[in-house]
Amino acid sequence: MPSQDARNLLQSAVPTAAVGAIVAAVSGVVAGGKGAIGAVVGTLVVIAFMGLGLFVLQRTAKSLPQLFQAMGLMLYVAQLLLLLFFVAIFKDTTLFNPKTFAVGLVVATVAWMASQARAHMKAKILYVDPDSHGDSEKKDKPEKSGSST
Repeated sequence: MPSQDARNLLQSAVPTAAVGAIVAAVSGVVAGGKGAIGAVVGTLVVIAFMGLGLFVLQRTAKSLPQLFQAMGLMLYVAQLLLLLFFVAIFKDTTLFNPKTFAVGLVVATVAWMASQARAHMKAKILYVDPDSHGDSEKKDKPEKSGSST
Protein backbone atom coordinates (compact mmCIF):
# COMPACT_ATOMS: atom_id res chain seq x y z
CA MET A 1 0.00 0.00 0.00
CA PRO A 2 1.55 3.35 -0.99
CA SER A 3 2.30 5.83 1.79
CA GLN A 4 -0.62 8.15 0.93
CA ASP A 5 -3.05 5.24 1.05
CA ALA A 6 -1.70 4.13 4.41
CA ARG A 7 -1.90 7.69 5.73
CA ASN A 8 -5.54 7.94 4.63
CA LEU A 9 -6.33 4.66 6.36
CA LEU A 10 -4.59 5.66 9.59
CA GLN A 11 -6.28 9.08 9.67
CA SER A 12 -9.63 7.31 9.79
CA ALA A 13 -8.86 4.08 11.64
CA VAL A 14 -7.03 5.56 14.64
CA PRO A 15 -9.78 8.01 15.70
CA THR A 16 -12.40 5.31 15.10
CA ALA A 17 -10.49 2.87 17.31
CA ALA A 18 -10.14 5.54 20.02
CA VAL A 19 -13.87 6.28 19.94
CA GLY A 20 -14.55 2.52 19.95
CA ALA A 21 -12.40 2.13 23.06
CA ILE A 22 -14.43 4.84 24.81
CA VAL A 23 -17.70 3.17 23.77
CA ALA A 24 -16.34 -0.19 24.99
CA ALA A 25 -15.42 1.30 28.36
CA VAL A 26 -18.83 2.93 28.79
CA SER A 27 -20.55 -0.27 27.61
CA GLY A 28 -18.49 -2.29 30.07
CA VAL A 29 -19.63 -0.08 32.94
CA VAL A 30 -23.27 -0.04 31.82
CA ALA A 31 -23.73 -3.61 30.52
CA GLY A 32 -20.80 -5.53 31.97
CA GLY A 33 -18.23 -7.65 30.16
CA LYS A 34 -20.57 -8.75 27.39
CA GLY A 35 -21.40 -5.10 26.74
CA ALA A 36 -17.72 -4.24 26.33
CA ILE A 37 -17.21 -7.22 24.00
CA GLY A 38 -20.20 -6.14 21.90
CA ALA A 39 -18.85 -2.61 21.49
CA VAL A 40 -15.37 -3.89 20.60
CA VAL A 41 -16.77 -6.31 18.01
CA GLY A 42 -18.94 -3.55 16.54
CA THR A 43 -15.95 -1.21 16.27
CA LEU A 44 -13.77 -3.89 14.69
CA VAL A 45 -16.46 -4.71 12.12
CA VAL A 46 -16.70 -1.02 11.15
CA ILE A 47 -12.93 -0.63 10.86
CA ALA A 48 -12.70 -3.77 8.73
CA PHE A 49 -15.60 -2.82 6.41
CA MET A 50 -14.67 0.83 6.05
CA GLY A 51 -10.97 0.05 5.64
CA LEU A 52 -11.69 -2.47 2.92
CA GLY A 53 -14.03 0.01 1.27
CA LEU A 54 -11.38 2.73 1.35
CA PHE A 55 -8.88 0.35 -0.24
CA VAL A 56 -11.34 -0.58 -3.01
CA LEU A 57 -12.23 3.06 -3.60
CA GLN A 58 -8.57 4.11 -3.88
CA ARG A 59 -7.86 1.27 -6.33
CA THR A 60 -10.87 2.33 -8.40
CA ALA A 61 -9.72 5.96 -8.40
CA LYS A 62 -6.33 4.93 -9.79
CA SER A 63 -7.55 2.49 -12.42
CA LEU A 64 -10.97 3.87 -13.42
CA PRO A 65 -11.15 7.54 -12.35
CA GLN A 66 -14.33 8.15 -14.36
CA LEU A 67 -16.17 5.72 -12.05
CA PHE A 68 -14.84 7.18 -8.80
CA GLN A 69 -17.92 9.14 -7.70
CA ALA A 70 -20.43 6.46 -8.64
CA MET A 71 -18.28 3.79 -7.00
CA GLY A 72 -18.00 5.86 -3.83
CA LEU A 73 -21.76 6.27 -3.53
CA MET A 74 -22.39 2.61 -4.26
CA LEU A 75 -19.71 1.56 -1.79
CA TYR A 76 -21.10 3.61 1.10
CA VAL A 77 -24.63 2.33 0.50
CA ALA A 78 -23.33 -1.25 0.39
CA GLN A 79 -21.32 -0.75 3.58
CA LEU A 80 -24.26 0.68 5.48
CA LEU A 81 -26.50 -2.15 4.28
CA LEU A 82 -23.92 -4.72 5.37
CA LEU A 83 -23.68 -3.09 8.79
CA LEU A 84 -27.48 -3.22 9.07
CA PHE A 85 -27.28 -6.87 8.04
CA PHE A 86 -24.79 -7.55 10.86
CA VAL A 87 -27.11 -5.91 13.38
CA ALA A 88 -29.98 -8.12 12.17
CA ILE A 89 -27.87 -11.29 12.34
CA PHE A 90 -26.50 -10.68 15.83
CA LYS A 91 -29.66 -9.24 17.44
CA ASP A 92 -30.34 -12.46 19.40
CA THR A 93 -26.77 -13.55 20.12
CA THR A 94 -25.57 -14.59 23.55
CA LEU A 95 -21.88 -14.06 22.75
CA PHE A 96 -22.13 -10.35 23.55
CA ASN A 97 -24.69 -7.67 24.28
CA PRO A 98 -26.43 -6.92 20.93
CA LYS A 99 -27.47 -3.40 21.98
CA THR A 100 -23.91 -2.34 22.73
CA PHE A 101 -22.85 -4.03 19.49
CA ALA A 102 -25.33 -1.85 17.59
CA VAL A 103 -24.24 1.27 19.48
CA GLY A 104 -20.61 0.42 18.76
CA LEU A 105 -21.42 0.04 15.05
CA VAL A 106 -23.25 3.34 14.83
CA VAL A 107 -20.77 5.38 16.85
CA ALA A 108 -17.77 3.87 15.05
CA THR A 109 -19.39 4.50 11.65
CA VAL A 110 -20.04 8.15 12.50
CA ALA A 111 -16.49 8.50 13.85
CA TRP A 112 -15.05 6.93 10.69
CA MET A 113 -17.00 9.22 8.37
CA ALA A 114 -16.21 12.33 10.43
CA SER A 115 -12.50 11.53 10.57
CA GLN A 116 -12.46 10.76 6.86
CA ALA A 117 -14.14 14.09 6.10
CA ARG A 118 -11.63 15.89 8.34
CA ALA A 119 -8.70 14.12 6.67
CA HIS A 120 -10.03 15.08 3.24
CA MET A 121 -10.41 18.73 4.25
CA LYS A 122 -6.87 18.79 5.67
CA ALA A 123 -5.32 17.05 2.63
CA LYS A 124 -3.33 19.19 0.28
CA ILE A 125 -4.78 17.98 -3.01
CA LEU A 126 -3.43 19.65 -6.11
CA TYR A 127 -6.10 20.87 -8.46
CA VAL A 128 -3.59 22.09 -11.03
CA ASP A 129 -1.03 19.80 -12.62
CA PRO A 130 2.33 21.50 -11.87
CA ASP A 131 4.13 19.54 -14.63
CA SER A 132 1.98 21.02 -17.36
CA HIS A 133 2.83 24.63 -16.43
CA GLY A 134 5.69 24.93 -18.91
CA ASP A 135 3.60 23.42 -21.70
CA SER A 136 0.73 25.85 -21.19
CA GLU A 137 2.94 28.87 -21.81
CA LYS A 138 3.87 27.44 -25.18
CA LYS A 139 0.25 26.71 -26.04
CA ASP A 140 -0.97 30.18 -25.05
CA LYS A 141 1.22 31.97 -27.63
CA PRO A 142 -0.41 31.89 -31.04
CA GLU A 143 1.75 30.64 -33.82
CA LYS A 144 2.19 32.89 -36.85
CA SER A 145 0.34 31.58 -39.81
CA GLY A 146 -0.74 33.10 -43.08
CA SER A 147 0.55 36.32 -44.56
CA SER A 148 2.08 38.99 -42.40
CA THR A 149 0.57 41.91 -44.36
